[in-house]
Amino acid sequence: MERYPITKEGYETLKKELERLKSVERPQNIQAIEEARAHGDLSENAEFHAAKDRQSFLEGRIGELSYKLTHCDVIDPDALPRDRAVFASRVMLENIDTGEEVVYQLVGPDESDIDNGRISIASPLGKAILGRQAGDEVSVMAPGGRRTYEVVEIL
Repeated sequence: MERYPITKEGYETLKKELERLKSVERPQNIQAIEEARAHGDLSENAEFHAAKDRQSFLEGRIGELSYKLTHCDVIDPDALPRDRAVFASRVMLENIDTGEEVVYQLVGPDESDIDNGRISIASPLGKAILGRQAGDEVSVMAPGGRRTYEVVEIL
């Protein structure tokens, strides 16, 4: 059985999305299907087909979220070692070429949000950071070319 690491915040976000899909989106879509059905001839009813497509999407996403939530391991970042970068660690990096410092938290793919400093452990940079310690250098190929960072600190 595959397990998915996730932070408490990520778990809560997925849980809220699942609740919203079940209690708001699904009932609204059922209503849209009923209204489209009332318009008659279903074979040429674009509203009906759009609502059925939406229903299919919603049911798929509900199933995906239910599966993930039952197969995840919630990781507490405070209980993690601070001597090396692991899942849920916050890591300060310095770009060797520019001197720019950035802080990223290593999270699962469902939680990644680069604008908020959360990168996936499945991303090239996330993979390169995992297991590293302060003072280590990491190098990754980015769209703009190779970038090299120094791990300044595990926060």
